[in-house]
Order: sequence, then structure tokens, then C-alpha cells
Amino acid sequence: MIPALTLILCFQLVGEVASRGLNLPLPGPVVGLVLLVFACSASPALVQRLRPVAQSLLSHLSLFFVPAGVGVVTHMPTIAQHGIGIGIALAVSTVLAIAAGALTFAAVARLIGTPDD
Repeated sequence: MIPALTLILCFQLVGEVASRGLNLPLPGPVVGLVLLVFACSASPALVQRLRPVAQSLLSHLSLFFVPAGVGVVTHMPTIAQHGIGIGIALAVSTVLAIAAGALTFAAVARLIGTPDD
């Protein structure tokens, strides 16, 4: 488990170095994740080696939201001041995202010839 976790962290480190060194607009962990996906596509054995660690991390995914919760608490005065606007923006963007997904699904269904019920 330790070697697999070390491998994941090495991909993150390589991504961080590449992101900063090449002045990429993406965060280092995202670049590292993309590199990890390409490496896993090239080597199925790597997938089997990383699977237990990935499943373990995913089972404790709620721990990764603690920093976001701390950020919300830290910025509580700003949220209190602009809460109504933030709420409206969240509601409107959610409705628009659902509508865009439904319209896209309907368009693709028409393109592939799926019969309507």
C-alpha cells in the first residue's frame, strides 16, 4: 500500500513541477492526475497496483471536504453579506446545467435514432 501511495504522490509531484516549470494554467495535481491516467492507460498492471489505495482513498473521501468546510467558515462574513446573491447564482446555474444536460441528451437521442416513448 505504501509503494502505491508513493507512486500516486510522485505523479502529483511531477505534475506540480511541470505546472510551475512550464507556467501552465492548470494546478499541479490536475496535471499529475492527467499523467497518471495516461500511465494507467498504457499499463493495466499499474491499475491493479493502484486499485486498493484508490478504493481506500475514495472510501474516506469525506475527509477531503474538511478544508472546503474550513474555507466556508473562514469566509462566513462574506457569505453572510452576499448570501442571497450566492444562493440565486447557485440555483440558476443548477437549473441551467440540468436544462443543458437534458437538451444535450435529447439531441443525442435524436441523432442516434432512439425512438421516443
